[in-house]
Amino acid sequence: MIRDLYNVRLRPAEGAGTPLTDEEERRFRSVLFSELGNEIADQGWARFPAYTREDRRRLVDVAHRLTAYWGQQVLVEAEDQCRLRLCLAGYEVQPQRS
Repeated sequence: MIRDLYNVRLRPAEGAGTPLTDEEERRFRSVLFSELGNEIADQGWARFPAYTREDRRRLVDVAHRLTAYWGQQVLVEAEDQCRLRLCLAGYEVQPQRS
């Protein structure tokens, strides 16, 4: 039996997502700045997933923008391979002693 497939598209190669347009990128960074900024202001830190290099670059840029906006250092720490933590100075994760 032969079936016709309609509206079928090839998926991009693994790890190769569709890049955002300049406008989409600007809006996404703006949302990150607002949402992560509010969370950091409330509790001193925020976590966000970062699966690709571009995701990590975005979060580092947001941390730099927040630092400039608040006049207080916002640090970026890798929690694991796919998650970053943005925090104000003084809210860094302290190494656990055994």
